[in-house]
Amino acid sequence: MERRGRWVIKIGSALLTNNGQGLDRALMQLWVDRMADLRQRGIEVVVVSSGAVAEGISRLGWKSRPESVHELQAAAAVGQMGLVQAWETCFQTHGMHTAQILLTHDDLSDRKRYLNARSTLMTLLGLGVIPVINENDSVVTDEIRFGDNDTLAALVANLAVAERLVILTDQDGLYERDPRSDPSAPMIREALASDPHLQLVAGGSVSGLGRGGMITKVRAAELAARSGASTHICSGRSPDVLTALAEGAAPGTTLLPDTSVFNARKQWLAGHLQMRGRLVLDAGAVLRLQESGSSLLPVGVVDVFGEFSRGEMVSCEDESGKRIACGLVNYDAEEALLIRRRKSSEIQDVLGYVSEPELIHRDNMVVF
Repeated sequence: MERRGRWVIKIGSALLTNNGQGLDRALMQLWVDRMADLRQRGIEVVVVSSGAVAEGISRLGWKSRPESVHELQAAAAVGQMGLVQAWETCFQTHGMHTAQILLTHDDLSDRKRYLNARSTLMTLLGLGVIPVINENDSVVTDEIRFGDNDTLAALVANLAVAERLVILTDQDGLYERDPRSDPSAPMIREALASDPHLQLVAGGSVSGLGRGGMITKVRAAELAARSGASTHICSGRSPDVLTALAEGAAPGTTLLPDTSVFNARKQWLAGHLQMRGRLVLDAGAVLRLQESGSSLLPVGVVDVFGEFSRGEMVSCEDESGKRIACGLVNYDAEEALLIRRRKSSEIQDVLGYVSEPELIHRDNMVVF
């Protein structure tokens, strides 16, 4: 069958667990029926599925989401069993196989592991298998978690080189104002994912079951746009929304990518969410990065914050604190502090050696 597209479809906890009452298997089956229809149309599907923690809470008979990290991890381990079983059972009704992939941020931050994850994902799609991806909540810690499955879905869209990211939620889309307090608020039907106005109107999580809210969906759309993917934020209460999208309709909110798309390595760099440190740049360095595509030289660095080693990711900010770039640094924090405001020709005198003349080479940097 000729491939006509590749979609990453993310489904939130509130939908999957019927607002915390256990997995809604009937609704899951309806989604799977529509996803099977997408496959018949030549569209490859990757599922990013929330719901493991909520399903575990339900199975364990707990009345509310626990605060303890270890209890949350235990709930995720219990719930993941039911979640995977449910997806496999639903897809088996169409003679389709699923594969579970559990990821942490470290899996995508390390270049080798990132490429291995990509190879596995592409192989599964080539075999006609439906990858079902979730964050590895049973082992992940706050320091290395994605933060929410909206972000994970966007990074998977980059990983899979998907044309579309579809975020199914318990809301109809993104509104100019909170429709709960203002029923007359208009829905934003289409916008650029990079439009700063979107973050101003996005609110927090409504259900309390998941970690995400509308703001995480807007940020996910920005991430997905870096590989050229469009993002659709729409209600998952009606599985027919997937058919509507396939037939050219645009229910909910569509957030479009900008014309500039990062290459594969830049996408990987931009996907780093945990910065090990911060470099504060002067106005001249900011201008050179933004307009000339230059490398970052030590002379343009005003100050250094954090503890980081050579090769780790750091944020580059202007003197007002606005992030303008990120990249893999060529010197550790102590060395960077010593050579800041110095010319590259002075590095030898200060440190006794020269690793690289740049603090961050332009090939290892993404400018936002």
